[in-house]
Amino acid sequence: MTIAVFGATGMVGSRVTKESRARGHRVLALSRKPANEDPDVTPVAVDVNDPRSVRQALAAPGSYGAADAVVLAVRTLPVDQDFLVGATRTVLDAAARLGARVLVVGGAGALRSPEEPGLLVADNPAYVPAELKSIAAAGVAQLRACQDRTDGDWAYLSPPALLEPGARTGRYRRGTDTMLTSTDGRSWISAEDLAVAAVDELEAPGSDRHFTVVHQGGEQWAPPADPRRRGEPEPVRPFGRLALSVRVPDTGLRGIVEA
Repeated sequence: MTIAVFGATGMVGSRVTKESRARGHRVLALSRKPANEDPDVTPVAVDVNDPRSVRQALAAPGSYGAADAVVLAVRTLPVDQDFLVGATRTVLDAAARLGARVLVVGGAGALRSPEEPGLLVADNPAYVPAELKSIAAAGVAQLRACQDRTDGDWAYLSPPALLEPGARTGRYRRGTDTMLTSTDGRSWISAEDLAVAAVDELEAPGSDRHFTVVHQGGEQWAPPADPRRRGEPEPVRPFGRLALSVRVPDTGLRGIVEA
């Protein structure tokens, strides 16, 4: 299978690329500034919000032929909801023409609150403080853009509350549209195991358009605790490093964060 990864140099995208290659898939690493030394990974420069650029990248990638599946893992800082929604629609349109499945790696804000299913995490101040509201809302809008489509084959993967680099354990629990917690009571997963879940979905698609995953059992790796909060419960961070840990100079220019 040929898998096209938008945002291939980012935290999630780079791990999806690595996981895909480990399973023998061909990878198109689509990025603003592509670079890859793996001969089985084809770097492709692309503007994710340019329909023509996206169509060309997916339909004519040299000897590999058209992409069979697409992973979209991009974000913007400062948050730009219009850009994110536009890019999502562009990728969905191009993939639908090819008959390629799309997996959108979105945000935790689009999930339902575990203690109050009628309330999205994005709208729950217990999870999302006011200063992060726009980031959460952008993820919800991205999911709505997917749901508005009447054609195409897509799925939207919401990470749990905390997503950070760690170990690949291959163990995770899958859920639908409600935030999950692990056996230790936290909602977390390593970016490596999120990549495992992403490629699993491409290889054997589930029945749910919107789903989430969480780390399961064998606590060989856990997200680092904040030393400033010793003796206090670990805070829930609905976006982990996926959206918040990249610093962009205050130049007034939009920076694309490849998740």
